[in-house]
Amino acid sequence: MRWVVCVVLLLVLSVESRADVFLIPEYNPRPVYSLELQRTGIIGDVRVGFTVHADGSVSKVSILQSDHPDLAEATRVAISQWRFKPWTVEGDKPSEQDVIAPMKFGFDVYLSIDFNQRLKELKCRDINEAFVRLPEHKRIDAAPFHYTRAYLSNACSKATLSDERRLALIAKMNRMVPTIVRQCLSSPGSRYSRFLPKDIRELL
Repeated sequence: MRWVVCVVLLLVLSVESRADVFLIPEYNPRPVYSLELQRTGIIGDVRVGFTVHADGSVSKVSILQSDHPDLAEATRVAISQWRFKPWTVEGDKPSEQDVIAPMKFGFDVYLSIDFNQRLKELKCRDINEAFVRLPEHKRIDAAPFHYTRAYLSNACSKATLSDERRLALIAKMNRMVPTIVRQCLSSPGSRYSRFLPKDIRELL
């Protein structure tokens, strides 16, 4: 099971001169994409600005745009810890540089084009052992549910499935997890998708 937080671009602007310093990351922890956000299907982009100083420290972290406040906070916390390789201020090298970095929070980005078929054909017998091993409160994070959320979030265009509708479907599935697990355990020969909400089955 994977999720992704990507820094998709690092745009560096010098505040003191036209000369830029090539910033070399030394400590750049990824923002934490919490299980709660993954469970609810919250995905999106964050655009963050910050200043890197010659000693490698970071300050003035500012969220310029965010699709969700929790994504913004996760980004702010991570960026505040970032450190870069220090440089010597001399000649045309500035003492600090402003940076703008877009970040992307989301599920697996490499789902195959026919991934929905794999979900449709997945048999309960293939996942029941994992269900049994997991404590009941953790079953919501089991791979079949994670990948169903990923499919709804990545493969369905916004024209097909609005964010509001997608989040509602994920919430509906989450509420049904205990029932789906129970049905799968009692019908190992059945397909997992058979027990999903009808609205989700129709999108697979």
